[in-house]
Amino acid sequence: MSQSKSHKLVKCISPSPQNNTSSSPLSSPYRIFETHAHLDFKDYAGDRDHVLAYSFQAGVEKIINVGINLQTTADGLRLSEKYPQIKVSGGFHPCHADSYDEPQLRQLLNHHNILAVGEVGLDYYRMYTPKEIQLNTFAAQILLAKELNLPLIVHCREADQDCYQLLKKYAHPQVVFHCFTGNVHFAEKIFNEGWYISITGVVTYPNNNLAEVLRILPRDKFFIETDSPYLTPVPMRGKRNSPAYLIYIIQKIADILLVPPKVIAQQSFTNAEQFFRWN
Repeated sequence: MSQSKSHKLVKCISPSPQNNTSSSPLSSPYRIFETHAHLDFKDYAGDRDHVLAYSFQAGVEKIINVGINLQTTADGLRLSEKYPQIKVSGGFHPCHADSYDEPQLRQLLNHHNILAVGEVGLDYYRMYTPKEIQLNTFAAQILLAKELNLPLIVHCREADQDCYQLLKKYAHPQVVFHCFTGNVHFAEKIFNEGWYISITGVVTYPNNNLAEVLRILPRDKFFIETDSPYLTPVPMRGKRNSPAYLIYIIQKIADILLVPPKVIAQQSFTNAEQFFRWN
């Protein structure tokens, strides 16, 4: 990723907190599937291997490392060649839509460790790329994912209607709305299409509406993710995120739904295995 593009993306998402990973691993009695992380980012340059070892010891068995342009997709693939627990998705984040290069992306998507296209979509919160370019690039990547028979990881920020309409227009059957923070009405529209949502550490923050969404959630239509290095859950908020912290997301969802955490971990693991076809 070029320096200018890297700066652009960090501003689009938000700065990640300082590095902080305990030497004493968290432990989990259940299997965990991390469906969305950016472990190739420079935030982990000094201790990436330690963060991954810590996460694996904490019960994380599978990780989708998500690309946001050509460079990060390629970097994720290098990670996947080192760690069998990591697979990759590739695509152009809306903040990088103006640099979309389909021929080069196609080459990367041919790699055997690619399981999805993403993250792609629309971001109207910070318009670092003009709306028309975002729409065109998103449409192109929906069609590419359909052609290659790959599921789609969607970034949708303050663009619910346009995201929904494009996905309906091009009728991609395998879609997950990553880092879902929408309302119940939009969640119902997603579920009615047979699509998925993914829950981040935002569920642990005050003043979010995800409890209402979770209560209408079809149990086979959700994943969990950290979006590392961003969106660190309580009680680790303020530190750099890690897949190991998925246990806090699992616990919060379990508290809301009044079920044992193992139920959430197992169901989300099964859902993700089926969606990404990684058994």
